[in-house]
Amino acid sequence: MGVIIRPFQPKDQIATQNLILAGLAEHWGALDPDKNPDLDDIGRAYEHGRFLVAESDGEIVGTGALLLEEGGHGRIVRMSVAKKKRRQGIATIILEELCCLARQAGCAYLTLETTSTWTDAIQFYLNNGFALTHSADGNTWFRRDLI
Repeated sequence: MGVIIRPFQPKDQIATQNLILAGLAEHWGALDPDKNPDLDDIGRAYEHGRFLVAESDGEIVGTGALLLEEGGHGRIVRMSVAKKKRRQGIATIILEELCCLARQAGCAYLTLETTSTWTDAIQFYLNNGFALTHSADGNTWFRRDLI
């Protein structure tokens, strides 16, 4: 497949931010610039977690992050794959690497949330071992036990 999964580096800032915002704009049609302040400085925003990028032919084509939460669990955020690279297994590779990192950090389980209308994302998480825990206010939450 020619994809390398690696930690985010400061040189990835613009490409990574653009990739995530493009995916959000594709889904929502428009973006509220105040809703994504963590993307203004990804390195700083995720310095206490793990932020991964997928690179193919020198281009950032996917992202995913793990936040370590109090209580011994982790939270997956910022999963995104470039439109032209979807359905090639990139998101699955990123997600599995994040699960490995969470296990190494001692997490017993992972959680995540997505918009309830984002049916492709919901199916992806269900297909990758996450169980739907609840839905409310237009969002759906998932959990995956690691031990």
